[in-house]
Amino acid sequence: MPRLLSIAAAAAAILTSTPVLSQAAPPLAERAPVLKGVDRNSQTEDVRFKSDFAQRMTVGVMVGGAGPYRFVVDTGADRTVVSTELAARLKFVSAGTAPLHSIAGVSPVATATVPSLQLTRKVVRNIVAPVLGGSHIGADGILGVDALRSQRIDLDFAAQTMTVVPSVSDSPDDPNAIVVEGHRRNGRLVITQASIQGVPITVVLDTGSEVTIGNDALRAALFSRSPGNFHRVDLVAVTGETLVGAGAIVDQLAIGGAGLSNLEVVFASAHIFKQLKLDRKPAILLGMDAMRAFKKVSIDFAAQKLRVVVPEHSALDIRLASRI
Repeated sequence: MPRLLSIAAAAAAILTSTPVLSQAAPPLAERAPVLKGVDRNSQTEDVRFKSDFAQRMTVGVMVGGAGPYRFVVDTGADRTVVSTELAARLKFVSAGTAPLHSIAGVSPVATATVPSLQLTRKVVRNIVAPVLGGSHIGADGILGVDALRSQRIDLDFAAQTMTVVPSVSDSPDDPNAIVVEGHRRNGRLVITQASIQGVPITVVLDTGSEVTIGNDALRAALFSRSPGNFHRVDLVAVTGETLVGAGAIVDQLAIGGAGLSNLEVVFASAHIFKQLKLDRKPAILLGMDAMRAFKKVSIDFAAQKLRVVVPEHSALDIRLASRI
């Protein structure tokens, strides 16, 4: 039976892949410290979470042979993005405009050719990346799933570290890990062994979102017989557009053999659900508020697996959840 964690509700002012508008953004295009490799096969980083306003995860990336620069690791973004400040500093060549999908909709944005991007020893060359204002990104860029498809992201919330390594690297050896099989949809890792309060759902893992977002179909399934106790939440897209959502507490979220209770879900007509063809059945974007309740989380894109470790001793209320 799944083990369940009880977590506190998230704050009302949240973000998705961008800082809240009322918050000041961190310095842009600032050199990140050079970080040592974690094994013989990669030059990826084991870095501490940044103590910025969102505590989002950034990693040092070499861009065009310069840097490293700070990029947000966003498993919910389909494309890698660079800030206008970084593009100007490194004199990237314009590549015209292209449609960008965000939580608020589709917008035409400027793009630029990034000559090279290096996260591990493998260098990706000539990337056409959207260019967005650094104040909306909150970093020098965003690493989307196009740059993460062969990687594994290991999050250790007890140690407050993140490691990005090739998927072929040895998996974290933890006998208490709960492994959940998934599949990729438009590059994103999607889990279907999940439910909320007994309602089967599809889960999209989204490290770029500070909150968990539910679609209209899930809201209808959960609150068809009850008005619910909602409060307004403003979600800000990377383009600067705002999407109004309604936050409410759900009693139980179960994913494979693990679960959470007392989780706030922000219900909104986020464009990503339509883009992934998940707008007509209950689905959520699982944000960092939920992931932080676990001791460890590992997202393996190539192996299409999610691993979570429940804290052995925690102030969180750990109890058995009902079977999915």
